[in-house]
Amino acid sequence: MSRLILNDNTLNEILTTSKVIAVVGHSDKPERTSYQIAQFLRQVGYTIIPVNPSVSEIDGQRSYASLQDIPEPVDIVNVFRRREYVPEIVEEIIAIRAKTIWTQLGIYDAPSAQKASSAGLNVVMNACIKIEYYRLGINHSSELLN
Repeated sequence: MSRLILNDNTLNEILTTSKVIAVVGHSDKPERTSYQIAQFLRQVGYTIIPVNPSVSEIDGQRSYASLQDIPEPVDIVNVFRRREYVPEIVEEIIAIRAKTIWTQLGIYDAPSAQKASSAGLNVVMNACIKIEYYRLGINHSSELLN
């Protein structure tokens, strides 16, 4: 499986300047990776917006059925859905004018990556946002307060 990651300077910029992350496929089950990664991202200071049409809320926070239902701008869309759903998600990301698509480990779709890139999005695929956050040594919480 291919891996598409921007250079470290660009990744660092994305992770330090972004504030709002929509998590597509955010589970309400604490044992699921999407739940754990979303919790981590909340703990380090990001605003997390769950996107999962199967649940109405996660830990007391509203879960949206689609990206287009979110009433505020989104910086990163972190995708926890299978590859076959990525083309449709890319369409939604372009429609809401998010800045970055980030698909988790194991999720890569070359045509979707090309379409997202052509639309001006930052594209990170087949990479764990938490792993990259730690690898780059980002200390995000203090920066978000400014």
